[in-house]
Amino acid sequence: MDVNHFYGTRTRTLQALVPENPQDSDADLSDADDPIEDPDYHPVREEVASDSSFESLDEDDAPSTSTSFKKLPCPHNGTRRIWKHEDIEEFQVTESRFETPVVVQSPFQYFKMFFTDEMIQHVAHHTNLYSAQELGDPIKTSPEEIEDFLSMLLFMGVFKFPSLEDYWHNDSRFSVIADIMPRKRFQLLRRYIHFNDNQQCSENPDRFYKIRPLFDMLRKQCLLIPSTYKHSVDEVMIGYKGTRAGSLCQYIANKPDKWGFKVFCRASSSGIIHDLLMYQGASTFFNVTLSEEEQMLPIGAKVVTTLCKTIQQPRLSVVFFDNFLTSFKLVQTLQTSLGVQCIGTVRPNRTGGAPLMTDKELIKRGRGSYDYRSAEGVIAVKWFDNKCVNLLSNASGIMPLSAVERWCKVSKEKITVPCPSLIPAYNEHMGGINLSDMLVHLYRTPAKSRRWYIPLFRYILDLSIANSWLVYKRECGLLNEKAMPLKWFRLAVAHSLNQVNKPASKVGRPSSSSPPPKKHYTPRPSLPKPQPDVRYDSLGHWPLHYDKRGRCNYCPKGTSSYVFNAAALTVA
Repeated sequence: MDVNHFYGTRTRTLQALVPENPQDSDADLSDADDPIEDPDYHPVREEVASDSSFESLDEDDAPSTSTSFKKLPCPHNGTRRIWKHEDIEEFQVTESRFETPVVVQSPFQYFKMFFTDEMIQHVAHHTNLYSAQELGDPIKTSPEEIEDFLSMLLFMGVFKFPSLEDYWHNDSRFSVIADIMPRKRFQLLRRYIHFNDNQQCSENPDRFYKIRPLFDMLRKQCLLIPSTYKHSVDEVMIGYKGTRAGSLCQYIANKPDKWGFKVFCRASSSGIIHDLLMYQGASTFFNVTLSEEEQMLPIGAKVVTTLCKTIQQPRLSVVFFDNFLTSFKLVQTLQTSLGVQCIGTVRPNRTGGAPLMTDKELIKRGRGSYDYRSAEGVIAVKWFDNKCVNLLSNASGIMPLSAVERWCKVSKEKITVPCPSLIPAYNEHMGGINLSDMLVHLYRTPAKSRRWYIPLFRYILDLSIANSWLVYKRECGLLNEKAMPLKWFRLAVAHSLNQVNKPASKVGRPSSSSPPPKKHYTPRPSLPKPQPDVRYDSLGHWPLHYDKRGRCNYCPKGTSSYVFNAAALTVA
């Protein structure tokens, strides 16, 4: 008795392939659709294994190693997808033009474009509410005190001490921070700072409900910033190694912060973040309206589609993403539903079944060799550099060929390697989110806490600084002015948060009852100039009479009259 028939071996169906030239074959293919039973067929493990990756594969995304002309079934419309050895037409992207500002604003004003007064009032209100729920009596903070608290956090991101207590300790006291607020008051604010009402979030499907209002306010401000026509979509990891967040904490091996919260962002090539989406598993899109076609997409495709819906002019834009998100179905969906063009690296099993050369065949041809196939306006390209890389694109193809310089170990010198035109376009515009992530990590706000949402608050604050500095840098370029570095920009914002719209410190002579001060022959160090927002806030800064002539930074000869301006710290 045949063992295969005893165990009920499934019937294997063989599909007939259409020859490259139909005229070369006169065979009758009328019986090609009949199932043919193969008694020697045994199912292998790979055929029944399921994919446990982030994004499920398409039904037609089976890898193929054949290099001949091939037709594959398309599950969407029942027809066969025809792959041809043809290039696609290049999509011409319009150059971005921004309105030239009249004058460059102060760093504090750029920061307020993202971290608004509404957000500060929101933090102050919910901090009082949370402290009243926990203590029975609110700690009675105010928006002005929250600004002082944010100022101290910004200073701490630049001047890093081993512990927070070191800023106030006698042996290591740092007056820039310690003079703003006592240590116990700072620790009290840090303990009870809050961003949402816990009693109203018992049945909320949002797992980020504790920080969601602040993220929504920041996202609203980011969407108002004019962007270029070239965008990139990628994930950002917000570092957190605690256990209180449960499954919200993700792991990605090749990120600076391997453990933490995953946030998907859309950015321009300059690094400005324009849209954000916090990932929380299946409930990520609980507040997003999706069409029936979009609901059938994998989670990765839903992320990209959701972030691309907020592009102001989608039919003029090109979006770049990496192989974690790219698939043939996603490229087609973005083009048909939104009119967005795409370029992205792709995994071999998500190319839509493109019959590209194998890696071994391409490596034999040498460095810089490539193979490509196109179908339905999308081109699949495999290029060999240090290793083989696969790309999908409907915005740029092979021609015109460009060249890149690579180091050759054999000749001990740099050589020129040819590459298709979509390779340099991808390398140039894909790194916007990595640039923003690098700027955030340069001067990070300390956020060591048992509460899992404090690192998310730190990211909001640091991202507001990074985005505001990039906007400031762009407008300085439009006016041909030199921009200050990110560190001085952050310090300028911190000084303004501490001083703007707040009473000035007392300036004047000591009382007559005190003994006369001793004469010092060493010159006193000059006081730092306040920020323009502090000088012109019209709050308690009035000219004071002074007996001696002084120096003025704004007078041509350096000397002026006897009236001293306490706000400007210069002689009027």
